[in-house]
Amino acid sequence: MIYVTRKAHFSASHRLYNPEFSDQQNQEIFDKCNNPNGHGHNYVVEVTVKGVPDPQTGYVIDLKKLARILDREIIDKVDHKHLNHDVDFLRGIIPTAENLAVVFWGILKSSIPSGELHSIKVFESDNNFVEYYGEPIQLVRYGLLNQEGVEV
Repeated sequence: MIYVTRKAHFSASHRLYNPEFSDQQNQEIFDKCNNPNGHGHNYVVEVTVKGVPDPQTGYVIDLKKLARILDREIIDKVDHKHLNHDVDFLRGIIPTAENLAVVFWGILKSSIPSGELHSIKVFESDNNFVEYYGEPIQLVRYGLLNQEGVEV
């Protein structure tokens, strides 16, 4: 089995906040990541595809194709965005690196034309990253409230 990885970068802001928690609980749990206006990261995403190389091309997957898929399906939609407000596929999800990896997996899994999606790494900083291998995980979506406090 061969493992092929493509790396991509994006910059985005987010706020870690659970609407079911009190303001005090959110502050205690998420600390400075709970800034009401958000804060930013320069993210790195690594997508690894596994498989047997095609005997005619030697590729498990053409990395140019993988790069285009990653850009079209993920990067173009999150780069220079506020993940809580601007990204439809993240609506109602606390945008932790863990949750980003799970959501990205769901988006990319059926888009890979050859080989099999093996893992997704999301680096939030040089020191912090998560790695996901596609195990079933139920993400909780929180109701979105408008300015009057009514769920939309």
